[in-house]
Amino acid sequence: MPIVVDIDVMLARRKMSVGDLADRVGITPANLAVLKNGRAKAVRFSTLEALCAVLDCQPGDLLRFVGAQDEELADLS
Repeated sequence: MPIVVDIDVMLARRKMSVGDLADRVGITPANLAVLKNGRAKAVRFSTLEALCAVLDCQPGDLLRFVGAQDEELADLS
């Protein structure tokens, strides 16, 4: 998938659990898991804003684009 979700990285940096983040953002742990695991088809800007506010980060810290070339290089290693 060309969009990679790095919520795990920010959770580790902030030493925060998924349940705690879900509570603070105001979404269910199940919905956060769907987003965190890259299975979400969309994310609301209000949810992204809340994630950034709670994690004290920018949207680019949570989402990144991985092009086809990057995926091919990753498959080779």
